[in-house]
Amino acid sequence: MTGTEGTTAGEETTGVDPGITPVIMPKWGLSMRTGKITEWLAAEGDAVEEGDELAEIDTDKIAGTLEAPSGGVLRRIVAPAGDAAPVGRAIALIAPAGVPDAAVERAAVEARAQLASGVPAEDEAGPVTGTVQVGDTALAYATSGTGERHVVLVHGFGGDKNSWLFVQEALAARHTVHALDLPGHGESAKDVGDGGLGTLAGAVTGFLDALGIARAHLVGHSLGGAVSVAAAASAPERVASLTLVAPAGLGPDVNASYLRGFAAAGTRRALRPHLSTLFADEARVTRQLVDDLLRYKRLDGVDRALGALLTTLLDEDDAPALDVRGLLASGATSVPVVALWGREDRVIPASNAASLKGRAEIRLVDGAGHMPHMETPGEVVTAVEHAIAGSEGAP
Repeated sequence: MTGTEGTTAGEETTGVDPGITPVIMPKWGLSMRTGKITEWLAAEGDAVEEGDELAEIDTDKIAGTLEAPSGGVLRRIVAPAGDAAPVGRAIALIAPAGVPDAAVERAAVEARAQLASGVPAEDEAGPVTGTVQVGDTALAYATSGTGERHVVLVHGFGGDKNSWLFVQEALAARHTVHALDLPGHGESAKDVGDGGLGTLAGAVTGFLDALGIARAHLVGHSLGGAVSVAAAASAPERVASLTLVAPAGLGPDVNASYLRGFAAAGTRRALRPHLSTLFADEARVTRQLVDDLLRYKRLDGVDRALGALLTTLLDEDDAPALDVRGLLASGATSVPVVALWGREDRVIPASNAASLKGRAEIRLVDGAGHMPHMETPGEVVTAVEHAIAGSEGAP
């Protein structure tokens, strides 16, 4: 699983030469306090470019790959493989070859002392969580960053705001990024009403109203992609761009067995095979992931919510019940659209991308299934930034 570049929080560490860039242990998830370096993919003395893969990081939730925050030479590895490091602390140092070795070593000594403390960086800026009321529904969300543009991340069927953790952190370096729990999901109220597309789209635009966001860039995954299109069609003045990640409602191919199986599964043994369908690499389905989803599915009201949403996604013959192609073709959504699929998507196959030719920029990603934002988040971040750059009059 390729992770995003590490958070830049902690780069104001005192005593660090301006030419030295710390490689920071990122915060991948609201509860993350430490991460374990399982393997360094680069060695001291290696020249690296921004975005190069540096290290494999393991947390209690998920594993990811840490990317270089800048180009230069990997001058020091401060935390060796096998060590755990607190969030927001430097685990390595990148600097041009011309920076004196003595300056690099001074920064390394300070970084080692901070690691030894075991305390996450005091200035580590994690997401701020909250709840807003949209009509009779309480919607939970997490916000990161302070940028001028607002980006809203909308998850898919059975997901929640935490599925965006790799993408949210990277985007928050430049934008204000809100990850939303749709009705029936995460920490939001479990009543989805009729579960219809209009109801879910209204939750998104209502969220914008509640936070006073005049215009936003919407990023939607799977069902969240269809919801984002519908929100743009219903309130075109509120949406500056659309990034659709393995979106539903844009083609004839859908894995109905997965959708019905996920909704019905009530045990670890029943749920795991369906979750394996989500990823190109089935080893990504950890026991923690299975347990977290089972805990969610056992909450009061979740069965009813997923059942209502199934009727939005599938008809009685297991064919797609959603079709938002007409909404995208209308002038109401004349904004930049970037659509991204994993080539190994077994839930909503990349074959559906054919319906978007001429209306959206289409990106197909190797090494990803239905969850590119978790498997290849750097590709998703690039797609979002491209959609933002292509928008006119962005907020």
